Amino acid sequence: MSVARTTELSATSEKGFDDAIEQALSRATKTLRNVKGAWVKDQLVELENDRIARYKVHLMVTFVLED
Repeated sequence: MSVARTTELSATSEKGFDDAIEQALSRATKTLRNVKGAWVKDQLVELENDRIARYKVHLMVTFVLED
């Protein structure tokens, strides 16, 4: 039997949503072991001067706990 846990992460990118997701997962795998997947909970953009300045994502990252 395995037990999994989720943790919530946020990441921001000036390039796009995909880059923000990659940054969040890259950072998660530096600290967490056995990362198995992620759910993009929310996406939003931050505006400056009526233009998109940053892309932000909130992720729920799932990882399996070790015995």
